[in-house]
Amino acid sequence: MTIIEPTTAQTKRKSSTVASTTTARIQSSAPSTFKRWGVKHPFFRYGLPMISLTVFGAVGLAHLIQGSKDIAKVKDDQEWDIIETKKQLSRTGPAYKPKHISLEEELKALQEKVDINNYEYKKIPRPSESKSH
Repeated sequence: MTIIEPTTAQTKRKSSTVASTTTARIQSSAPSTFKRWGVKHPFFRYGLPMISLTVFGAVGLAHLIQGSKDIAKVKDDQEWDIIETKKQLSRTGPAYKPKHISLEEELKALQEKVDINNYEYKKIPRPSESKSH
């Protein structure tokens, strides 16, 4: 049995050709796989980006709008607190005595001030009459 050992130049050539063919296969298969996705399944190329933009855009806008609503609510609460404080301060003054007034009393007071039975007619000039005189 005789063993023939290849020279180092032959082994380098074989290993370099094997390595070059495997890298060529890897390089050629990776882009072609992704290229085929766009051709075979156009959803990945067009539909998925469109749907993701729509969903993420809606979520982002909802977040921004909620922030502005929160700010408006805080401002409104502050204004309401100021108004309530002013009302309480005006009510608790030394001369404050709440009046218990009914609608009937208010109606009687108004009828005493205004006499609806005594009136006189007054002619209101028309726009065309006021210009001619």
